[in-house]
Amino acid sequence: MNSTLLSPPPSPSSGRRLPDAGAALRRFLRLEAAGGILLIVATVAAMILANTPARGLYDALLEIPLQFRAGALNLEKPLLLWINDGLMAVFFFLIGLELKRELLEGELSRPERLVLPGLGAIGGMAVPAGIYAAMNWGDPVAMQGWAIPAATDIAFALGILSLLGSRVPISLKVFLVSLAIMDDIGAILIIAIFYTAQVSLASLVVAAAALVVLFVLNRRGVSSLPAYLLTGFVLWVAVLKSGVHATLAGVTLAFFIPLRPSLPGGPSMLKSLEHRLHGTVAFVILPVFALANAGVPLQGFSPESILSPVPLGIILGLVAGKFIGVFLMASLGVAFGWTGLPPGMNWRALAGVSLLCGVGFTMSLFIGSLAFEGGGLAYDGSERLGILIGSSLAGTMGFLILAWALPSRASAAGEDEPPEANT
Repeated sequence: MNSTLLSPPPSPSSGRRLPDAGAALRRFLRLEAAGGILLIVATVAAMILANTPARGLYDALLEIPLQFRAGALNLEKPLLLWINDGLMAVFFFLIGLELKRELLEGELSRPERLVLPGLGAIGGMAVPAGIYAAMNWGDPVAMQGWAIPAATDIAFALGILSLLGSRVPISLKVFLVSLAIMDDIGAILIIAIFYTAQVSLASLVVAAAALVVLFVLNRRGVSSLPAYLLTGFVLWVAVLKSGVHATLAGVTLAFFIPLRPSLPGGPSMLKSLEHRLHGTVAFVILPVFALANAGVPLQGFSPESILSPVPLGIILGLVAGKFIGVFLMASLGVAFGWTGLPPGMNWRALAGVSLLCGVGFTMSLFIGSLAFEGGGLAYDGSERLGILIGSSLAGTMGFLILAWALPSRASAAGEDEPPEANT
């Protein structure tokens, strides 16, 4: 069993970077939790707009065509696709910045911290996808949605977790954040590999040239943010025209943003961008995405339609699949001695947070829009209804289990005595 994970937290004298890292993590968690609450409000608003006389105005607004034209370049899309292809590229850009920082100097830079959330992320993606696929096998259109229940929405999950206040040990939050970040990596790979349309080689050549420019800028230590963003815009347009989903340009651009300051003691471009974008993404982009995508007209739906293979596969994948996958794989890791439960986490808390991972929402809605945007009109709305029901059930059950499992007061620093199950 991994002794590092079972040992008590280092004293302040043994690790000078911990206070700064802890403060940064607490700021991140507070921001994500508040964003999760706003997401709930946006979701409720979308459902109201889609099921009242305002539905016509709601649909018309999302279908408004917007055009960007510069010489021979012409981009014309309805507002909904500008949100999903444009604003969500900024969201994925922020994910890329977080991934780079975590991999180089954060929680994911310490191999001993990767095992438990890594195992949970693998199980939490494979089992839900397997459940959905088993229920929709033989229907090639429905099978396009196999990855929908494999996602975890960190903002929503942390928003629910924040309702328990100081009872939640920091080790539980770190586990959820680390697992969700790895889940995002898996979702990015799935989008790149399985949801790519017919490829335009000419556009890919332009994208490759933009990547070369970004590489040169990074290697030469260029500290001009406009140079990176202008090249990133060219990359986004090229990827958008290539058939590969444009949001992947955001992740790719992020990995070329310098983490190290250009001058000793100077600011980090990556950290500054991450800090500035968090508020915009949490309080504007994700709520706008939810408002545009979560409006499901309930007229015509019946209990029988909810129990049809697509929505039921999503519901079971998010609720049962996520729980089984995360909890089982983490338990196997502990049983075989590959890792251990960190201080402050017990088996009941692990069960509760495994259910919280079933809150797929933003990423599930995004993957659902990719899965059924072409040829999947027979399932229009049913996948979104499955996501909303599954995420609501997983979030509610996870909250109730954690409310029962966690002590009445928990140290915000995760300094509780290790539970008996860990020994």
